[in-house]
Amino acid sequence: MRVLIVYESMFGNTARIADAVADGMSGRVSVRTAEVGTNPGLSGVDALVVGGPTHAFGLSRPATRRDAQNRGAPPGPVGTGLREWLAALGHAGVPATAFDTKIGKPFLPGSAARTAAKALRHAGCPLVAPAQSFLVEDTAGPLRDGELDRARRWGAEVAALLATWQPAR
Repeated sequence: MRVLIVYESMFGNTARIADAVADGMSGRVSVRTAEVGTNPGLSGVDALVVGGPTHAFGLSRPATRRDAQNRGAPPGPVGTGLREWLAALGHAGVPATAFDTKIGKPFLPGSAARTAAKALRHAGCPLVAPAQSFLVEDTAGPLRDGELDRARRWGAEVAALLATWQPAR
């Protein structure tokens, strides 16, 4: 099974989680990661994992990306993020799941992963695992202690689910 992990990352925390998820999956499936700005395609992909930072209670928008840059995120394009990539996905129809990074204290509501999971369902992707949130200490991070290990374990769980996944009949 060939899995593509597509992620958006402002401060590098979500990229680190994507790499840890890929590391956890690597023993069971063929996996590669791609930053959303590279506009990755789904050719040859059997399953999809998407991840992004939680901004303003959901997936980032151009305005929240500009705000992240104003708060110290490295300069980069603000027009295309995971929200826009998912909107252009069309009918992908491959099994999928989603994750996000979000501030863990004070606990803030909302989840980019839940918003992404809804977009994946809209694209005809059956969800093989519930959306997962990984916690950062503050807007720029760092990741909370233990989150990279938790991401590796989650990646292994998702890979195990994908290895036995059968499409609904």
